[in-house]
Amino acid sequence: MSLNHILGVDHVVVAVRDLALSAKTWEELGFTVSPRGLHSSHMGSANHTIMLQDDYLELLGIVSDTDQNKPTRDFLTKHEGIERIAFTTDDAAAGAAEITARGFPAIGPVHFGRPVPLPGGGEADAKFNVFRWPLDEQPGGIRIFACQHLTRENVWIPVLQQHANSAVALRRVEILSADPQAAAAHLSQLIDEPAHQEGAVWRVASGRSRADILFYTAETFAERYPDAVREGAASQGVAALVLATRDLDAAATASGAIRHGEVASVPAARASGSVLSFVPA
Repeated sequence: MSLNHILGVDHVVVAVRDLALSAKTWEELGFTVSPRGLHSSHMGSANHTIMLQDDYLELLGIVSDTDQNKPTRDFLTKHEGIERIAFTTDDAAAGAAEITARGFPAIGPVHFGRPVPLPGGGEADAKFNVFRWPLDEQPGGIRIFACQHLTRENVWIPVLQQHANSAVALRRVEILSADPQAAAAHLSQLIDEPAHQEGAVWRVASGRSRADILFYTAETFAERYPDAVREGAASQGVAALVLATRDLDAAATASGAIRHGEVASVPAARASGSVLSFVPA
C-alpha cells in the first residue's frame, strides 16, 4: 500500500557554495531564475528557484551555520551538486506520522518561510512545513524529505515558469550506486513504491506522474552519456538530472548542450556537479 501523504517528487535541492554565481550560471543555461529568497533564521540558508509546471529545482546556499543545515554543510565540504530530493506532501504532520509508524522516525515537521519578491512589485510570503526521513536513510547516498506548500501561489509564479530552454518538468533523477538493486530497494521501502529492473538499471517511480528515480552503476551510466558530458559529475549520488522540454532545439541552443541522439546534455562541470539532460516533453 502506497503512502497516503507522499505525492511524487516535488523538487531537487542543488547545494552550492556561491549562490550568486550559481544563479548566474543557471541563467546562462537558459533558465529563468527567481530572485534570491532568505529562509527563516533557524534554517540558515538562502535560495533561488527554477520553477517548472508542477515541480522545480532549488539552488541552495548557506548564510549562517545552524543545526538544520549541518548536513548540507557537510555535503559541501566534499562537492557541490544535488544533495536532496523533496517529495510533495499534502499534510506534513500526517506524513511524518505515517513514515514513523512504518519504522522510520521522522525529523519534524519543521515550519519555515521566505519572502518572495513579486513581478509587479511588492512582496509575499512563501510558507512551508517539511519533514525528513532519518538522516542515515540515504538510498544511493541521497537524502530525502517531504515538503508541504502552504502558499503555492507565491512559489509557482507564471512569469518564473517561462524558460528560454523551454523546460517544463523534471523527468528523471539519475543516481550512481555500486549496487543499484539494493539502492532502489532501499528507496522503495522508504516511499513504498515498487522498484523495477530495466536491464542493468533500476527504476523507482515517485508517484503522481512526477519524476522517476533511476539507479545506475558507473559502467551503465558511461554507456548512456558521452565522456564530455560526464566531465565533472559526482562519482556517487545524483549524477544526472533529466528535464522535459517543449523544444529540444531551443534547449540545446539556450544551454549550449551537447546533442547525442534524441537528447541534449549539459556537462556536469557546467551544471553544479550533475549532468543536465533535456529530452522532448
